[in-house]
Amino acid sequence: MRMKSYTNEELELALNLFKTFARAFKSVSEHSIRDSKEHGFNPTEFSVLELLYTKGPQKLQQIGSRLLLVSGNVTYVIDKLEKNEFIYREQDPKDKRSVYANLTEKGRTYLDEIYPVHTLRMARAFSGLSIDEQQQLMALLKKAGVHSQHLLFR
Repeated sequence: MRMKSYTNEELELALNLFKTFARAFKSVSEHSIRDSKEHGFNPTEFSVLELLYTKGPQKLQQIGSRLLLVSGNVTYVIDKLEKNEFIYREQDPKDKRSVYANLTEKGRTYLDEIYPVHTLRMARAFSGLSIDEQQQLMALLKKAGVHSQHLLFR
């Protein structure tokens, strides 16, 4: 594998970009973390509930990969949310090996109540950017993420 050579300016820019990205991510994430804690969830639990609320039932394996969690963490979070009656597990009738997580009525009702507030808080977190800038940032981050992921497998 041959690596591209970079100028000192390109190397310094990449490091500064990473630091800026990391600080911005931490700052914006704090809004979501505060919001989840305010509602009695840790950030991972809230992320699982949000995924099920916005995307519908999910295979347990998909939850882990979509939220970048290891399977042990997924099991722990699912167990806790199920114990508190926010979600339930359901076996796929077509494939007995596949188990789905879904929101209970209690979970859906609760998310119906709190999700609009969460959405407003996230909009507020990004309010320093115009709509066009937010769309550009999203496109650039997707492009950078796809390219970076691709490089991992070269």
